[in-house]
Amino acid sequence: MALRWSWAAPRIALVPALAITLVGFAGSIGWTIFQSFTQSRRFPDYVIDPERWLSQYERLFANETWWTALQNLLVLAIGSALAIVFGFILAALVEREKFGEGVFRTILLYPLAVSLIVTGLVWRWIFNPSLGVEAFLRANGFPDASFNWLAAPETAMYGIILASIWHGLGFYMALMLAGLKSINTEIWSAARLDGVGVMRLYVEIIVPMMKFTFLTCAILLSLGVVKAYDIVVAMTNGGPGTSTWTPAYFAINAYSTRSNIGFASAAAVIMLLITLAIFLPLVVITAWQARRSEQVRG
Repeated sequence: MALRWSWAAPRIALVPALAITLVGFAGSIGWTIFQSFTQSRRFPDYVIDPERWLSQYERLFANETWWTALQNLLVLAIGSALAIVFGFILAALVEREKFGEGVFRTILLYPLAVSLIVTGLVWRWIFNPSLGVEAFLRANGFPDASFNWLAAPETAMYGIILASIWHGLGFYMALMLAGLKSINTEIWSAARLDGVGVMRLYVEIIVPMMKFTFLTCAILLSLGVVKAYDIVVAMTNGGPGTSTWTPAYFAINAYSTRSNIGFASAAAVIMLLITLAIFLPLVVITAWQARRSEQVRG
């Protein structure tokens, strides 16, 4: 009887979590997909018109602002990926400097303790021509200096990317540092004895050995990029014009400003498909690499 209860108890304890997941997660996804096929406006509609069931998606892909949001998503993804690159470089430098490792790691991780809203506000002040870097440079002998990126549609997205890199750099550095720590010290010693250069060591040996760490960082980065909203609101509120809209900003704007649940749901469904298109291949590659490593060891 005791053995049977020990088997059943943890499974019973999981029931509330599974119920919440099914209702709050899977249920919400199902409801959103259903609403995207309806003509819902301010309030949800539970009738699907057979002749207009794709009308919300037709409106979505005919909307120029939606295409701008998708382009910004691609730009943000490419730019934010620099956080992984710089994170690895910083991790390599910190890992080699044993004396100040704890201090540097704490300093570089500090931005992660700040919310994206606060990060956006701070960088908005930095880009402010009256308060930030531009005012500082002009007050110190550079009268033609210009650093007001957020005022121009051509550069506003780059300002958001810079703030995103600053916010996530310490996090990716910590992940890379953990990956470097897991590498056998004998590999470093053997490379030194063989006279392998530092650059060649990292490019040909260390980076391939850390492929799982890079994949993990890529998965986390992709999830953060697709749902980018709060930092956009804090820094530009989507402006100038619609130059910094992202899919998440578009979906929330469609619901809060246009009061159109169906239209917002269609945008959210496309966001889900984008996430799956990025997330699932990375997960499959990670699982395949892990299985392959196990077979090689076996």
